[in-house]
Amino acid sequence: MPINRTFLLTVAGFAVLVGLIAFTEHRQTHRRCEGIDIRMDEVDGHRFLNRNDVMRTLTNDGADPLLGDHYANMNLKRLEKRLERNGLVKSCELFRDLKGTLIVDIKQQRPIARLVPDGDDDKSAFAGYYLTEEGRWFPLSMNYTARVVLLSGSYFSQRQSLTTEKYAPLLALLKQIEVDPFWKAQVAQVVVDKNREVTLIPQVGDCLIEIGQPVDLEMKFEKIKLFYKHILPLKGWDRYRKVSVQYRNQIVCE
Repeated sequence: MPINRTFLLTVAGFAVLVGLIAFTEHRQTHRRCEGIDIRMDEVDGHRFLNRNDVMRTLTNDGADPLLGDHYANMNLKRLEKRLERNGLVKSCELFRDLKGTLIVDIKQQRPIARLVPDGDDDKSAFAGYYLTEEGRWFPLSMNYTARVVLLSGSYFSQRQSLTTEKYAPLLALLKQIEVDPFWKAQVAQVVVDKNREVTLIPQVGDCLIEIGQPVDLEMKFEKIKLFYKHILPLKGWDRYRKVSVQYRNQIVCE
């Protein structure tokens, strides 16, 4: 008899628990959207997007207002895809909290360079775009201009993604400039010609730095440091028009 009573109490308790879960789920499903909480990370303390930008995209310029809508009628995955069509959004996640608030969690794109036209290169397919460390292009923002190295040259005259292994050395060069405070302060622009030969334009002075192919970067950057620390202070900042570090064990100054 005690065993049967314990069994019955267990079954009853389980049934109550299932009922509570079902009731809670039913209640949450039939909740209305009581508010929208937009959460975004930042790039250097700033945002490419503001709340109004997100709301316009999320609500399809007001055609799909969301506030007051039943969650049962919402397709959160579809709304996520709608937001991710905005080139400034890297990824996003939508979910609701227990109070009925729709949480919009957005990760912004993070640039390592900005492509600009130089001379006759104004026909570049991506002129005026940012480049991510994954090799993806995304558009400029009206809200914030990121302080990243400028990128130009005939190498970018064709519409091409830089996400394949072929472009990894170039992305490694740009990432090294972005993450190293010394090089970020020294390099204003990276020019890449049609043969993928790289030239650096410094922030100070008119001496161009020829890298050549973006390989053996550690060795090449060490030679540039030697040039800055030992040759320029001795010869002067205006002495040379060009320096090449593309050849092994050589620093060629002209």
